[in-house]
Amino acid sequence: MGLLEAFIKRTILAIQDFSYLLVRSIWNAFSPPRYTIDTLMQMDALGFGSLPIVLPTGLFTGGVVALQTYRTLLRFGEVGLMGQAVALAVVLELGPVLTAVMVAGRNSSGIASEIGSMVVSEQIDALRALGTDPLRKLVTPRLYATLITLPLLTILADFTAMIGGWVISSTVAKLTTDEYWTSVYQSLTFRDVAQGLIKPFFFAVVIALVGCYFGLSTTGGTAGVGRSTTRAVVAAGVLILVLDFFITRFLIGIGFA
Repeated sequence: MGLLEAFIKRTILAIQDFSYLLVRSIWNAFSPPRYTIDTLMQMDALGFGSLPIVLPTGLFTGGVVALQTYRTLLRFGEVGLMGQAVALAVVLELGPVLTAVMVAGRNSSGIASEIGSMVVSEQIDALRALGTDPLRKLVTPRLYATLITLPLLTILADFTAMIGGWVISSTVAKLTTDEYWTSVYQSLTFRDVAQGLIKPFFFAVVIALVGCYFGLSTTGGTAGVGRSTTRAVVAAGVLILVLDFFITRFLIGIGFA
């Protein structure tokens, strides 16, 4: 019973601390000082720096979806629907989720490692001593940089995935370019695109704040930095998948999806 009670207390405390981090980060945007340069630097590091992993992920995801879809559609003689199947699968689910997971693997770990190193080397205490709010200086720029860049990365991943699907459709399924892209264009509605772009904003909050949370809660020296990095990646990945389920369920429930 003691172990269960301790686990419940730790869980409640973690939720409380994470919620406080979220509220403070949002509130900081409405009051000075605003670290615009830091935000731009984080956009470059978190956003542009993620392109080498996001673009290949999208390209090969689209190719795999097209290959599997082709096998299924061939049985029913509906190969012409390949563009529609690839577009809907990528835009609604695979694009947002896989992009978020890949970005989380790179950035949540990086954020946790960077801030955790600052904690164990007492740089956070030095910021406080100089009158600088560590949350405003370190957390808020990373949150807003991720909020801005993740939807853009998702759009690029979706497009490269459709290119991957086009390569397979033209080489394996022998569809013409017009047939494939016309099917893609006609299959996507405003609701589909909106649903695919709503999710990255929620995923961005998870990616940035999970990394910051575990970084700020680092203890135990350099070994603690490694533990925080691992926990950040695992927690961010799991939360993205859980959040994806509940967002999709909510959108279906209100008739949006």
